[in-house]
Amino acid sequence: MKKLGLLAVMVIGLSATTVDNNRLYEISKNIEIFVNVYKQLNANYVDDIDPGHLMRIGIDAMVGSLDPYTNYISESQVASYRINTEGKYQGIGAIVDKVGDYITIIEPYQDGPVITAGMQAGDQIIAVQGRSTKGRSTEEMNQILRGLPGTNIDMTVLRPSTNKKFDVSLKRSQVSIPNVPYAGFVSDDVGYVVLTTFTADAAKNIRREITRLKNENKQMKGIILDLRDNGGGLLREAIAVSNIFIPQNKEIVSVRSKVKERDVSYKTKGTPLDLEIPLVVLINKKSASASEIVSGVIQDLDRGVIMGQRSYGKGLVQNTMEVGYNSRVKVTTSKYYIPSGRCIQSVEYDDGEPVDIPDEKRAKFKTMGGRSVLDGGGVTPDVFLETQELPTVLEQLTEQKILFQYINKIESSFQQDSATLEEIVFTDYAAFTSFVKNSEFEYASKNGELLEQIKENLKKDEQSALLAEVESLEQKILSEQDNALMTHQSKIIAAIEEGLATRNHFQKGKFFQKLKNDEEIEEAITIITNSAKYKQILGSQ
Repeated sequence: MKKLGLLAVMVIGLSATTVDNNRLYEISKNIEIFVNVYKQLNANYVDDIDPGHLMRIGIDAMVGSLDPYTNYISESQVASYRINTEGKYQGIGAIVDKVGDYITIIEPYQDGPVITAGMQAGDQIIAVQGRSTKGRSTEEMNQILRGLPGTNIDMTVLRPSTNKKFDVSLKRSQVSIPNVPYAGFVSDDVGYVVLTTFTADAAKNIRREITRLKNENKQMKGIILDLRDNGGGLLREAIAVSNIFIPQNKEIVSVRSKVKERDVSYKTKGTPLDLEIPLVVLINKKSASASEIVSGVIQDLDRGVIMGQRSYGKGLVQNTMEVGYNSRVKVTTSKYYIPSGRCIQSVEYDDGEPVDIPDEKRAKFKTMGGRSVLDGGGVTPDVFLETQELPTVLEQLTEQKILFQYINKIESSFQQDSATLEEIVFTDYAAFTSFVKNSEFEYASKNGELLEQIKENLKKDEQSALLAEVESLEQKILSEQDNALMTHQSKIIAAIEEGLATRNHFQKGKFFQKLKNDEEIEEAITIITNSAKYKQILGSQ
């Protein structure tokens, strides 16, 4: 029997070795084929080939066949990658974008090099190091503007509000983007903290702000943690943020991969800040990854109420590996599971975006208190709120930079004390609509786009009588722009006020102003201040 057992072990071992050898042979064979195809194309294709461009297409196709999160990061993309993972980068300290022919300062970061150099939102960079920037793309300019801290970059700037040019010698620096740009009270006794990304010190910053709010108001009844539009970040920060509200030594998340030795379980290590205070976590369809860990943990442990829309559905963990020449490949290596045992990863994609999975196809799990929760396709909120979609006219005013240009024009009339947050009120809407009419704004409504298609079809079919009727209807729809501007006046005014607040107080001002028009915040306050309702949602009453 012992001989038979030993023989069985040997057979299994040989079988495993054979499988490994076959896999290594397949890898070696296909790499050789790939290199040979690359050589033949380079040597014999009728036109000249850019080797780097051709290889990038091949690499992108290879990683793109796996999942949306496994991707190649070239040397030129490393700076952007650092911004997303670390919340800092080396450069001029501003969001830039193309407005007309030139790259323009869209949003400077507080205390960044742009502000130190006396520049402001709306300034256009028309030359760098004496060379014109006209027509250059945003990506191309970002590569020029970023560089080592302490190095200088000479620019010629045009300020449209005064139509004057001036020269700037700007010193690049390490720029940190705040992950907790605003915290304050949204009612007399309900605190609010927004976390925009899980970069370094996210948990530390949230702890500091909640402690400050509790010290300001000893009778604080609850906290709203805003994770809307938060695409995630560092796993360690997700665990540490959860630990603010969850006891020490509690399992938060486990990570499992095909290599069992890599499986690991993470527990809270620190002392919680508050285990009792009522908590509402706001999420939406752009809340992903680390945001879903925190909201899922809070839900699984019945620690607070999750409110908003179903989250994105990213339950995968990536690790980044160096592949030479300062390039990297980001590879999905495992999936994460939260306390109930569920994985919230979406399993279907369409053009890189998760497909909504019906509840009946999602497996059921139980929270610590016995409430049913679902896996796959994101975190379903305890309190579902309809998405507040932006009107088409406001989206287009934003995309075409009409709002931005108008704010450039009027911002000097709204200068505030930079040390004090104040609510901004904009009242001259007639002046704005006049500005829009005199601008190059092109309002493309869905109705107008549909009529254009119908007209093309009628022209092809030579249906002149019907074509005349459609053109008559089209004239009526042309007045839709004016109607849209009036119908959505309140939301457009809110966007103007938000833009003005951002100019005066940067991201802190943006969120401060945004909150006064936020219906979801009002709903969260209602739940926190209604103890019976709060407990009922959590199944504790």
